[in-house]
Amino acid sequence: MLLCPHNPRNAGARDNNDRNMIKSCPKDRQMADTTQTSTTRRSRFWEIDLLRTNAIAVMIAYHTLLLIDYFGIHATASYLYPWFPLWFTFGGGTFIFLAGVSITIAYSRSKRTSPFLRRGLQIFVMGMGITLATWLIPGPDYVQFGVLHFFGIAFMLAPFFLRFRFVNLVLGIALMIIGFQLRGISFDFPWLFWLGLMPHGFGSIMDYMPLLPWFGLFLAGMFFGKILYPQGNRRFSIPDFNNRVVSALTLPGRHPLGIYLAQWPAIVGILLAVFPEYVLPYFP
Repeated sequence: MLLCPHNPRNAGARDNNDRNMIKSCPKDRQMADTTQTSTTRRSRFWEIDLLRTNAIAVMIAYHTLLLIDYFGIHATASYLYPWFPLWFTFGGGTFIFLAGVSITIAYSRSKRTSPFLRRGLQIFVMGMGITLATWLIPGPDYVQFGVLHFFGIAFMLAPFFLRFRFVNLVLGIALMIIGFQLRGISFDFPWLFWLGLMPHGFGSIMDYMPLLPWFGLFLAGMFFGKILYPQGNRRFSIPDFNNRVVSALTLPGRHPLGIYLAQWPAIVGILLAVFPEYVLPYFP
């Protein structure tokens, strides 16, 4: 007979350490279920991190070519702008979509929205730091509303859409359609450029990511996050790899913000070391 250790009458029984005791002890069974659930909730999904790693590689390649052109080292515009939709799909677009997916996973595990508001504010402040830094560097352009500004606002808006599912998909598609339609139109006022209403003469090439259409892609990610990862768990079955190769490949994808911030001084530093005659004139 299996005994329950939480019963005082069985406190001195020898078989209290029996592994099968959990089956007969409701309290132990509850503790085991809680531990298992806690472990599941804290786990990461390697496929999401791997997609982020790929997006990071594309992002670094794109920004390297962009800065080479910006400093006048070599005309790389022909590699960038004709293929911009492809660059963005596998770079920034992937980041935005996965951010929407991840925020639904995080909310389903914590049921708290305050971390998103706090994180959004922190990221937006970092974006303003990027704006100040690029404004101080002499040049034809600076970051006015880039990826960090966008993610800061998106994270602060996300809690208002967490209770929706199909509404996010429909609204997301609508916002993307409206945003793409606005790209060929210029306006007489400048104060809504962050929304996607570009004023006359506006042509930021360094980093421009307005809410329209990209918040629509973020909402689409939130929809698919609820569909593919309900309650923070996979709905589909794939091998759960746990080896050094996968761990190494997903490492960058686990730290996208740090890599995004570090890439700029790293790329500029390398270009400065290799092509000082081109880069030095841009610094006071």
